[in-house]
Amino acid sequence: MPWCAYGRFSAARPGKTDMAKRPDTLETVLLALELLRRIPRGRKVTASELHRQLKDAGIDRDLRTIQRQLEMFSDHFEIERDDRSKPYGYCWLEQAKALAVPNLTPQESLLLRLAEEHLKNLLPVRLMKSMEGFFSQARRNLGPDSTAQLEREWPGKVRVVATSQPLLPPQIAPGVFEAVSEALYANRWLDLDYQNAAGKRAKVQVMPLGLVQQGPRLYLVCRYQGYDNERNLALHRIHSAEVSTLTFARPKGFDLKMYDDDGRFGFGEGEKIRLTFRIERGAGLHLLETPLSRDQQVEELGDGKLKISATVVDSAMLDWWLRGFGGAVSEVDKKSMKNEET
Repeated sequence: MPWCAYGRFSAARPGKTDMAKRPDTLETVLLALELLRRIPRGRKVTASELHRQLKDAGIDRDLRTIQRQLEMFSDHFEIERDDRSKPYGYCWLEQAKALAVPNLTPQESLLLRLAEEHLKNLLPVRLMKSMEGFFSQARRNLGPDSTAQLEREWPGKVRVVATSQPLLPPQIAPGVFEAVSEALYANRWLDLDYQNAAGKRAKVQVMPLGLVQQGPRLYLVCRYQGYDNERNLALHRIHSAEVSTLTFARPKGFDLKMYDDDGRFGFGEGEKIRLTFRIERGAGLHLLETPLSRDQQVEELGDGKLKISATVVDSAMLDWWLRGFGGAVSEVDKKSMKNEET
């Protein structure tokens, strides 16, 4: 039988008088609740792991304080301490009912499993680490022995598919993603050893403004020190990254959504054009369901073709998209919208 199948439980509780004498009672109670929420069932967790989770969540306590709390828990709650070898491990007993620590419902477990899978590259690393206890519980709740059959089956019923040829993600140097996400999260300058696509390598200091996933690649949107324009740096081209102790105020005029809407990740400069082209009906049928823009206009031609007109951002990606249709697309015309905007 697993080591955490048995344990001791004491009804002893600290008296109100003792609690009142402590000036940091509330702080101690909040720390205790955070620890109790993160102690798992069915597997052990060490004091160092909990210490790291709390630190990642912004709760800074020394390791010895965490160890004392866990020792107290094993005396007063249905929590077992595995002291057969160091570091000691702690877990709730399977039948524990001494404290009502909220457990994840099957629906919450499903949501966390999907979030862990699809948001792991879009959330700060410290946040992901601080949530590890919940992710672990969600995985167990939807494991092969789980009674939540419908929720357990759901991940096998949905899938995000590629709209182009699938590619394997490029390798990112160890520690780079962690440093980039931490600097972005804390608004700190970032020291990089970066090599661009042309092979030129340099050490630069940048202001991180956004993290973007495009297909299998991750890009850092940033400003070089001394410049006020944005650049996209591929994370897989960063040889090393170090978070500076210096903070910065995010530029008030920068908006990541607007930056993307301007076609910056389609290798464009944000210039809007009125695009017109002809396309064979079979190849362009999907544009009737998923338009290029809200003002798209479609004209049915008598020769089995469609005439499409739409306001879009001019970019290299747009050109690649048009060339992908080969001979099915003809009479492409681009008209600048600069005069109309002014």
